[in-house]
Amino acid sequence: MTQKSTKKADFDAEDTVQDWHPSDIKGALNKAGYTLSSLAEELGLKSGSMLSKALTSSHPKAERDIAKAIGELPQIIWPSRYEEDGTRKLQGFQKLESSRRRKRLQAQAEGAPS
Repeated sequence: MTQKSTKKADFDAEDTVQDWHPSDIKGALNKAGYTLSSLAEELGLKSGSMLSKALTSSHPKAERDIAKAIGELPQIIWPSRYEEDGTRKLQGFQKLESSRRRKRLQAQAEGAPS
């Protein structure tokens, strides 16, 4: 019987940061005395649906509101959505345009006479 070799990615466990699980965020809100609905009501929102969307999708304002209620920074709760310096990562069309712009500038720099 032959053994199959499997390649594993070369990284440390510390390099892979994960966002908090939605139930952990809800638990932290409960500890702070909130539910998504009660926080939404306090913020003057019609329902907690916008806040609940932030648990799994990028919604900067909702992320800030939830983080403030918990007493954490949004980049601690959702590290995958932020750069190391705390700025938001570009997503969707902005990310695409940014990479196109970077490639265009690289091409201009390489082709520019010295």
